[in-house]
Amino acid sequence: MKAGTRHAGWFMAGATAAALGLLSPVAWAQPKPPQEVYTCIDKTGRRITADRPIADCVDREQRILDHTGAERRRIGPTLTEHERAALEVQRRKEAQERARIAEERRRERVLMARYPDEAAHQVEREAALVQVDEVMAVARKRIQELQVERKRIDGEMEFYRRDPLKAPMKLQRQIAENDEAVAEQQRFLTAQDQEKRRIHQRFDAELAQLRQLWAAQRAAASQLVPPQSTLVSPGASR
Repeated sequence: MKAGTRHAGWFMAGATAAALGLLSPVAWAQPKPPQEVYTCIDKTGRRITADRPIADCVDREQRILDHTGAERRRIGPTLTEHERAALEVQRRKEAQERARIAEERRRERVLMARYPDEAAHQVEREAALVQVDEVMAVARKRIQELQVERKRIDGEMEFYRRDPLKAPMKLQRQIAENDEAVAEQQRFLTAQDQEKRRIHQRFDAELAQLRQLWAAQRAAASQLVPPQSTLVSPGASR
């Protein structure tokens, strides 16, 4: 290689290195694209994009995108203390409503497991009424006993029919106690009549609910059963 050519090559290489040295600080100074981009539509319908939370959209949802434009997450509107308290109240109400519905569904499942059909429900209604009838029978028997006892007391009072005030205090006390015992048994019978009405009302309400649940169960079961294929006998096509 000639000396002139060699010197020229060195000169070009040096110039290239110098140019790269001059360009590298400029290259490093180029701004990097933001890692996150905030975007929203403000109350006027204008779309806004920024590299930080947008002040004009504090009252609405903002989407956060990465450098490729894919959505990373969303942030809700910035709420005042009063708005946060109202939101918390609303969330509690919604949670309570979800819990109520879940408890209602659980009770429905228990009710249907206990009463698979109307006959089973009727058997339990009758059993509850029989229990009330049994205690009422005891009360009526007690009233009959008290009536027998009252006849005995009235027989002793015959001696004092002309002047009942002269009857012994013991006899007068027996009359008062007998009257009170009969009245107590009568009050008990009235309460048991009311209990029978409550039983009928409870079972009537249950039956109305159960009929709806049974109907829904049958409808769901009918959807799960595949339609039966029509079988054609070999001779049917002839």
